[in-house]
Amino acid sequence: MSVNTIQGYEPLTSETAIALARRLGLFEKSSLLDCQEIGDGNLNYVFHITDVHRKKGIIIKQALPYAKVVGESWPLTLKRAVIEANALQIFGSFAPDFVPKVYYSDERLAVTVMEDLSHLTIARTGLIGGKNYPLLSKHVGEYLAKTLYHTSDYGLGHGKKKEWAKNFTNPELCKITEDLVFTDPFFDSQTNDFEEDLTETVRELWNDGAVQLEAAKLKKSFITEQEALLHGDLHTGSIFASRTVTKVIDPEFAFYGPIGFDIGQYIANLAFQAIARDPENREVIYTHIQQVWETFQEQYTILWMEDNKDTFAGTDGYLDFVLKKSFQDALGFAGCELIRRSIGLSHVKDLDGIEDNGRRITAKKNAIELGKKLIKERILLTTIEDAIQLVKSRL
Repeated sequence: MSVNTIQGYEPLTSETAIALARRLGLFEKSSLLDCQEIGDGNLNYVFHITDVHRKKGIIIKQALPYAKVVGESWPLTLKRAVIEANALQIFGSFAPDFVPKVYYSDERLAVTVMEDLSHLTIARTGLIGGKNYPLLSKHVGEYLAKTLYHTSDYGLGHGKKKEWAKNFTNPELCKITEDLVFTDPFFDSQTNDFEEDLTETVRELWNDGAVQLEAAKLKKSFITEQEALLHGDLHTGSIFASRTVTKVIDPEFAFYGPIGFDIGQYIANLAFQAIARDPENREVIYTHIQQVWETFQEQYTILWMEDNKDTFAGTDGYLDFVLKKSFQDALGFAGCELIRRSIGLSHVKDLDGIEDNGRRITAKKNAIELGKKLIKERILLTTIEDAIQLVKSRL
């Protein structure tokens, strides 16, 4: 399969990235600029350009026409860069405190130029290193409530939401999620990647018809339910943080889907930290899990009461129904994320970074077993405390 690009597209280098920054007038003409390619993801180049003397910086992100993790044998559309830029601007309009500013985007070059966040740390890296982010999950919960509510039928109205949904059709990146999160880990697929010591645990998963049935239901929800504009890949590696600041980045997987998906992705990636940590250091992670859901629920409820365009908004029990569905969906989606990051194509440093082989294998087994439990038992869990107790029971 060949790689298709937009006419005039070419991958940036440090030199051409600097030239672009100068052409856009983002630095003074006399500035001495330094450029570092800092991308460590699977799909893009990320250039950090700084004025050496004034310490002012920007980020230039460029989509590649293929997945870096595989190479040119896995082509990808460059239009995802437009989706990402548009999503950042929309999310920033509803939750400006938690989204980087976008200065410029170019569909031909598939680039987005945005605020420099290098004074912050990637949340996953910080959590692995033992950093404490006391406001992180409250901020993420508020971000989720505002972005998911304001882009839904309730916040936009049915007609406008349908118009927005057309602009965020994202089939190629959605297919990555459909395959790598909801399908391949539950079968003997070539994309799976796991240690030999996990073979017995993985084969038990593949032979668990109950898990496969529930995974199929969750995949159906992901494919068919256009509830709100999702970030689509909201893990702790997509968040910059400090003790007081939180910024959500990288929404190139953005599309209209079920509200619980973003929430579940974040909860799962917190759970990886609980699994990887020593027992005495887990309590802070349980607090994060509780805070993200409770903040989301509180803020979403406020927005529902203040400005709801649905005729049934005031009907007793309707809000409770929406929140309950979103919560149980989130737990199921979290279960799928726990499994796929343990045995699928793309892992997480929380687990893979455990140097002791025995501890790493035990951690991944725990993640798989917790994932199965969340997938199969999500409708039995009615509170976030129930979910946290389930996490604790698997460690």
